[in-house]
Amino acid sequence: MTAQLETIAQAMVAEGKGILAADESTGTIEKRFDTIGAQCTEENRRDYREMLFRAHDAMSNCVSGVILYDETLRQKARDGTPISKVISDTGALPGIKVDTGAKDLAHCPGEKITEGLDGLRERFAEYYGLGARFAKWRAVITIGTDIPSGTCIQANAHALARYAALAQEANIVPIVEPEVLMDGPHDIARCLEVTEAALNALYAELGAQRVLLEGTILKPNMVLSGTACGTQAGVEEVAEQTVKCFQRCIPEAVPGICFLSGGQSDEAATAHLSAMNAMFDTPWKLSFSYGRALQAAALKAWGGKPENEAAAQAAFSHRAKMNSLATSGKWNTDVEKAA
Repeated sequence: MTAQLETIAQAMVAEGKGILAADESTGTIEKRFDTIGAQCTEENRRDYREMLFRAHDAMSNCVSGVILYDETLRQKARDGTPISKVISDTGALPGIKVDTGAKDLAHCPGEKITEGLDGLRERFAEYYGLGARFAKWRAVITIGTDIPSGTCIQANAHALARYAALAQEANIVPIVEPEVLMDGPHDIARCLEVTEAALNALYAELGAQRVLLEGTILKPNMVLSGTACGTQAGVEEVAEQTVKCFQRCIPEAVPGICFLSGGQSDEAATAHLSAMNAMFDTPWKLSFSYGRALQAAALKAWGGKPENEAAAQAAFSHRAKMNSLATSGKWNTDVEKAA
């Protein structure tokens, strides 16, 4: 079991590849569809995602795995092929989001705790049978006046570690995602402080829960200025502060770090990742696990119309290729424009 977990984790951070986060809840994808005037029916959700998964060039060359929502993992493509097989036929691994969302944390105003541990062992057994080989659990940490509290950081780290242990028990690689949100007026120094606290708590809990680090993937935020901060850190400063934070907190046994985009623009998420890989030689692979930052252009090009599928796949392939270049520090604005 240990060998399989390590093999899958290494495959998830294969050279030049990253993870497509296509695990939007029904409510979230409805908001995305509203922006293009498309109906949020089960069939439309299936067709949109299947279109991405059948962009063969992007999937086979730039995508190592796809995080799915429960509904999607159970769906069949238009030709009757299970969606998980459509993905695995490209060489990518099917994965599954298993948390049930962030809820208010008792006695901690303005803070959240992620739920979903009840019945998770049984769900993992079912998901493995449906083809999932990795999973994702997201914790949400907000920076504000007097928050995050130690209570919030510790509670979320504990839940992430319990989830990770259950995943590995089921022979499924856990992606652990402690997201420090970029919303707010805080500066990059405050983001660094909170991200460091969250990661230190996480790895202490993973150790306490006997989680095999070689069989995990970290999906963190980058260290950024808050969206409402008057002084926005530049690309190189973001790269420096993010890697400095990780050097302090993340054990070398972790195979790879697949960043979330967290509300950054498509190009900013790519630029920051490329700068880190160009500027630093790290013990972990630095890659991507983007949702909106990989899909936004494709969604707009698709517009809910079957006749636009080729244009949408081209838009998705372009973004995937740009992020693939960023995993080796080879992206720049000239490459972006030329492509």
